[in-house]
Amino acid sequence: MEKLAFALVTALRKLRHYVQAHVLNVKSSPKEGNEQVGSHFIAEFTPSQDELDKKEGAQRWVINIDGSSTLYVGGIGVILKSPEGDKLEYAARLQYQTTTNKAKYEALLKGLELTKSLGAKSVVVKGDSQLVINQVNGMCEAKEDRMKKYLNRVKRLVQKFKETSFVQLLREENMEQMPWRE
Repeated sequence: MEKLAFALVTALRKLRHYVQAHVLNVKSSPKEGNEQVGSHFIAEFTPSQDELDKKEGAQRWVINIDGSSTLYVGGIGVILKSPEGDKLEYAARLQYQTTTNKAKYEALLKGLELTKSLGAKSVVVKGDSQLVINQVNGMCEAKEDRMKKYLNRVKRLVQKFKETSFVQLLREENMEQMPWRE
């Protein structure tokens, strides 16, 4: 029981950003007497949200990305939030025909480039593209040649940071972050 609880706590710490984006139902049927041991173990080894935010978010930049396309033109939007709370917005029109996924990769690349140029060492990237986020996290592969090139460019940029994580948001949550989408 204790090993299982420790494994769960460790996994949740490492995957905290992914877990927060979803509702989890944890079911258990502990044997008598073990429920106190398990709950004490989890309480002792699980830091509070404030402790996690202070530890992990102290020097972490947040990058919100979005991209879209129409038949003739595309657009990208990037919002950078510094550890001090400063907010920088970047939007650009792509003067060429593109797909929405390619536009979202363009936004991701621009966000990483801008943040790195500002001296960031640790970033959390948030976006609503399931495909892009899953490809970057290694949960699915890029099949099209152009998407593979985008993914390789992102991986090269990610290596320049000390720590990166990629979180998929619901479309509605991402739209709330993008002021030009209102």
